[in-house]
Amino acid sequence: MTNHDEAAAVRPLTLAWVSRHLEAGERIVKTEALHGGITAEIRRLTIGAPDGSTRDLVLRTFVNVEHAEDGLNREADALTLLTGTDVPAPGLVAVDPTAAQCEYPSLLRTHLAGRTVLDDEGLETRVPLLARQLVAIHALRPAVRPREYVTLTTADTVVTPKGADAAAWAAAIDVIRKPAPPYEGRFLHRDFQPGNVLFDVPPSRPADARITGVVDWAATSWGPADLDVAHCSTNLALLHGPAWGLRFSEAYEEAGGVLAAAANERLYWQVRDGLACSEEVQQVAKTWREAGRPELTTRTVEERLDAYVTALMDALA
Repeated sequence: MTNHDEAAAVRPLTLAWVSRHLEAGERIVKTEALHGGITAEIRRLTIGAPDGSTRDLVLRTFVNVEHAEDGLNREADALTLLTGTDVPAPGLVAVDPTAAQCEYPSLLRTHLAGRTVLDDEGLETRVPLLARQLVAIHALRPAVRPREYVTLTTADTVVTPKGADAAAWAAAIDVIRKPAPPYEGRFLHRDFQPGNVLFDVPPSRPADARITGVVDWAATSWGPADLDVAHCSTNLALLHGPAWGLRFSEAYEEAGGVLAAAANERLYWQVRDGLACSEEVQQVAKTWREAGRPELTTRTVEERLDAYVTALMDALA
């Protein structure tokens, strides 16, 4: 087995566990560390067969992560549910949620073609595709519902960015002091955003982009469609500018999605997700820089978040 670098090396117990889930005569011939995971180490494993052919699998390992067991069980359940649906998701190969056999809780899945695309170029094509994909996810009706959504952010944990519009942020924080509006439950991805969507983009024809997969189903939940839409909106606002965050709700409805009827109810979810992001701006910005957006410094992302939250509050006014 050859490694690109030390970070790509699979730990011995995990290696043995993966090997037990391969076909007869197959072996791991290469491992490669992939960027993009905030909570998990992600590796692509190239599997060689006796006839010389190869296939790829993806190994997700949760190192020193609280609630890894719950997340891996939810992801395994979601991947099983999604098999045979129109939602392009990986196939589950094996899962060890309690690290009974691996060094750390781990999940092995099939590899999907495509790549994450975080560039500004071609965004006007990709946003409607993202919206249509999310509508398809929300249309799923599982026989067994995943657990109810959770929100960890409170009015007291929000981190107002330095130099932010104090009045707008105070008003936004007041919004999430109120009880959540009533909603019709939907199957939620709960972390649907450009970093978890794979695209095939022909080099000379960005307008012909198509989605090839949606990954990272560890936070699958049951809750309001508005919450998933708000999360993708916040990410678009920080990656590409506040206007794109505001645009995504429109794109979702244009794709046939249904959001809360009242403007103040929509605002509740949009603001809640924007404020939730305030607590992890540094980590999010670092992940995006590593993924090829070096200009997204923590300060730049904070400024975009401030502009987005202010725009949400202005829209209500």
